[in-house]
Amino acid sequence: MGSDSCGLNDLLDPFEEDTAAQGRLALSGDWLRRWVGSWLIGDGRVSWPLRDMASVPLFASRPVRQFTWRARQKHRPGLQFMVSTGRQHGFESLEEQRLLLALDFVGVVEVLPQPFELDFEHASGRGRHVPDFLAALAGGEFWLFDVRPRSLVKEDDLLKFAAAREAAAACGWNYSVVTGWRPHVQTALDHLSSQRRPLDDRLGLEAELLDTARRGSVRFGDLVATTSLPVIARAHATHLLWHRRLGTDLGRPLGDGSLVWPATDPGGAP
Repeated sequence: MGSDSCGLNDLLDPFEEDTAAQGRLALSGDWLRRWVGSWLIGDGRVSWPLRDMASVPLFASRPVRQFTWRARQKHRPGLQFMVSTGRQHGFESLEEQRLLLALDFVGVVEVLPQPFELDFEHASGRGRHVPDFLAALAGGEFWLFDVRPRSLVKEDDLLKFAAAREAAAACGWNYSVVTGWRPHVQTALDHLSSQRRPLDDRLGLEAELLDTARRGSVRFGDLVATTSLPVIARAHATHLLWHRRLGTDLGRPLGDGSLVWPATDPGGAP
């Protein structure tokens, strides 16, 4: 799993769509008019039928659900800084924080938490659901996310996920349920993120690292050892890996023995 060219789907542990839940949705007739998305725009709450929701001024919206911190709560909310956007973004759990870190790695233009409330129809009546994030990708694509550990997904969640998937498809968006990650991905991204902020390279170490890597794949420890200041070069090598100017295998534990190579597709693709 090359870090320089992998996309978000390569990092996620796949979650299979529940066909039974999808079959319970009311998708006949003029369902695109009957399903409604409610957004907070400006000082008010505005609702659009699903057929018109792709025209919502997304970047002018606010989260439809607020969150707070309190003692003895079972989840951990907080704020995650993203280099991609240059801002802090709210999350409601550690699982959501991990998704924000991965989105920052693959690169996004914007991330909207709790973007809208979906009012949808199913065989037993109507339901409501607030997806966790809507991410805007480079190139104008959008990706809707729900985040839930696999062990905590319940039958009611499956129906809501199926509805969110249909809503995303109607708007021309991608959709994923994030229930987990492939082995070693999160520990690798956590390590690389330690050097994601801008670094002042007055000693020209990044040029030395890139020059050595262009000669062929080399182990991380050997790569930094070729520079004039190996201790400082470690930080710059990690910085180059995070920004995908160098590549390594995210499917294996990172260490001095990890192979590093020049980026084949700088910036990758979400």
